[in-house]
Amino acid sequence: MTETRPDDAAIEKTMLGLVGARGADKTVCPSEVARALGGPHPDGWGPLMQPVRRVAVRLAHAGRVAILRKGKPMDPDDFRGIYRLALPERASGPGSQSGV
Repeated sequence: MTETRPDDAAIEKTMLGLVGARGADKTVCPSEVARALGGPHPDGWGPLMQPVRRVAVRLAHAGRVAILRKGKPMDPDDFRGIYRLALPERASGPGSQSGV
């Protein structure tokens, strides 16, 4: 049985779809992206966590997703630990104001 691992394009499409469907001010766990592609068993989705992170960093640099830790945007080149993915602030809608 030969299993093919999803490529970066499939990860990107899935990630953007999940983040977009979740909407503004909501986040997606990176494992949700991995599970959507690799299935519910850790043997399927576990190996996808690093590729998901790599794609998240690339998309954050392009301004297409935001990487959040404890609800705060992180530098895509300098974050550790648990993180979440969200729409970038400017994508939350025309004329929207974040804030206080």
